[in-house]
Amino acid sequence: MKYKLLVLDVDGTLLNSSNEISKRTKAAILKIQQMGVRIVLASGRPTYGLLPIAKDLNIGNYGGYILSYNGCQIISAQDGKVIFERRINPEMLPYLERKAHKSGFPILTYHDDVLITDTADNKHIEKEAKLNDLKIVVEPNFSIALDFAPCKCMLVSDDEDALIDLQEHWSKRLSGAMDVFRSEKYFLEIVPCGIDKATTLSALLEHLSVSSDEVVAIGDGVCDVSMLQTAGLSIAMGNAQQSVKVCADEVTASNDEDGVALVIENLLSEVRPHEVSVRELNRSSKDTLVGHLGIQYTYVSEERIEATMPVDYGTRQPFGILHGGATLALAETVAGLGSMLICKPDELAFGVQVSGNHISSAHEGDTVRAVGTLVHKGRSTHVWNIDIFTSTAKLVSTVRVVNSIIKKG
Repeated sequence: MKYKLLVLDVDGTLLNSSNEISKRTKAAILKIQQMGVRIVLASGRPTYGLLPIAKDLNIGNYGGYILSYNGCQIISAQDGKVIFERRINPEMLPYLERKAHKSGFPILTYHDDVLITDTADNKHIEKEAKLNDLKIVVEPNFSIALDFAPCKCMLVSDDEDALIDLQEHWSKRLSGAMDVFRSEKYFLEIVPCGIDKATTLSALLEHLSVSSDEVVAIGDGVCDVSMLQTAGLSIAMGNAQQSVKVCADEVTASNDEDGVALVIENLLSEVRPHEVSVRELNRSSKDTLVGHLGIQYTYVSEERIEATMPVDYGTRQPFGILHGGATLALAETVAGLGSMLICKPDELAFGVQVSGNHISSAHEGDTVRAVGTLVHKGRSTHVWNIDIFTSTAKLVSTVRVVNSIIKKG
């Protein structure tokens, strides 16, 4: 796989108009992660509001990241470790509050699972809290109540012209100290100077030693433009406004037409099994059952998959002999990867039958090797034969695995 990172905007891109991830999109994201591509969720949402989405897509187990607050923070989805962070100087908060009050605009910020604001009963604030599953805490003395440096603040108003006027004023007044932009027609965001999705994505690329040519980015909003221009392959959603589309390399379908899934399926269609990195496959399997059993892929092609597994405390029976269940798990792992690699982009493989003959034993301290061979490739089923050997080439088991092939959707 040429690409190592897939960066996804969330609202209007990953999520459809019902704020849901379609089954097709979810299946495509899982498959490309299994191919060794890491997912980065890049959003203006607070980190807390992105955690359920990251969990739903299982990106933590595949080494993914969360880029939140429109670039103010990046965390590892696996362990929550902060990779990058910028916050507003707390000394600026009283000024922001005074200006908001003078203009008659509610002001808000975030802290963990709380949305803090000086105004109750605002429909946009209530919607923002609900969207991110946050509790609303009203603090009339907003700047005094904050005992932390926020990642970003937002002003709220339905008077779009007034927000634009304040944006233009602050762009000059706060130049070099903070950046100001509208993320929605009713939101004016204030973030630390020089912060946007592109700047923060560049920091992540440096951290991972990944080049921009190895990045695919998909987005729909004006806030995504800098991110799109940073990526080696940039794709605008069909529902994006024209000013965003002209900045992208390609345009996909809308978020209600599985635009993200179509992009991923196209990327997968260009991948050949022999091009798949064994190293990336093993990395992405680290925190799954495959990793816990110590299974390591060693060879990948269209009709042959090989992997090893240690005979140790995790795979042996109490008396030191390889457990038959671990043997079958190894066989299913090999056959599952094989079918996944040769499926069409819009297909998924599921195991439906496993039968094994255990011929001899393997003892603790040894490492067994599985050799999977494709014996039948039909439209609806794949059949694999997996032979498992000791390190001295003694046949331990021979296993037949049948995988069902179904269309996504």
